[in-house]
Amino acid sequence: MTSDEIKEALKQVKYPGFSRDIVSFGLVRSAAFVDGTAKVSLALTTSDPKIPLFVKTEVEKCLLALPGVKDTIVDVAVSAAKTPPAPGQGNLGGGTAPVGIARSVAIASGKGGVGKSTFAVNLACSLAQILTAQGRPGRVGLMDCDIYGPSVPLMIGITGRPMVDGDTLIPLENHGVKVMSMGFLVDENTPVVWRGPMIMKTVQQFVQNVKWGELDILLIDLPPGTGDAQLSLVQTIPLDGAVLVTTPQLAAAQIARKGGLMFQKVNVPLLGVAENMSYFIDPLGNRHTVFGEGGGHNTAEALGTILLGKLPLVEEIRACGDSGQPIVVVSPDGEVAEIFREISKNLLQQLAQK
Repeated sequence: MTSDEIKEALKQVKYPGFSRDIVSFGLVRSAAFVDGTAKVSLALTTSDPKIPLFVKTEVEKCLLALPGVKDTIVDVAVSAAKTPPAPGQGNLGGGTAPVGIARSVAIASGKGGVGKSTFAVNLACSLAQILTAQGRPGRVGLMDCDIYGPSVPLMIGITGRPMVDGDTLIPLENHGVKVMSMGFLVDENTPVVWRGPMIMKTVQQFVQNVKWGELDILLIDLPPGTGDAQLSLVQTIPLDGAVLVTTPQLAAAQIARKGGLMFQKVNVPLLGVAENMSYFIDPLGNRHTVFGEGGGHNTAEALGTILLGKLPLVEEIRACGDSGQPIVVVSPDGEVAEIFREISKNLLQQLAQK
């Protein structure tokens, strides 16, 4: 039995809470087969002591099911956080928070097409408005980790490339929000065709090699799913929590719950659920629940967290995003901006309690 054959078999073993296997994540350092014994070396980065034990047990079960394997030797090297995070800089995850970033919050959905990036952009601008009113301008960051489909630059109205200072990038800024995105680094007509390790490296660089400065909060817009970007993030920065975005429909809510369970398995607290496209008001004032009802509330209840707010299905949200002028900036006194302010306040209150 060859090393490649053992690694192929280990693709059956999923990392806890994720849909990707440990081989695809690059966690298998070596594999060998000698005199009936399968030897495997793993490298994990986690602060949860249950994860290495779980992975080791699953690997042993997988190996013993292979023909000719009589015994196993599974070595697991675990790297935890180098230093305990300071108060206000997160208490969970696998890395240490960059100096100056007080809070880091992931914005996730599980399912694509629910308006997560639109939500993240407007939430960032809303938080910036609140903090600016408190005399703290320039204290919000938005990190676009949707490597394959970065839409944040368009929605927040930023073009161009970031400046380089030594070995660090200077984030671009608009509407009081500092932003870093893969969209700044590649041509808009160039598709990003990368494997997992390259995605993981990019996420790490966005955290460690960007001069974010002093931030009260860094929002991290994650791509759909539970894959490379999500695992890289929880291993790179101690997240203070995650916000789930869903629509009311069952298909979106079910996958959002899976995303929430993923965060719980890697010890990232859920700060709340936001329900997008909750209802539509026609010109006659009639309310229509186009995508059903209850998805956000049910998701929050199932995960033991709160419903941060419900956003309507409004054409202006899409139009403002396409123009690079988020609706909370264009119509700061409108209904949607008010809902985002309430969500922002609820989020800040949740963080204050952590």
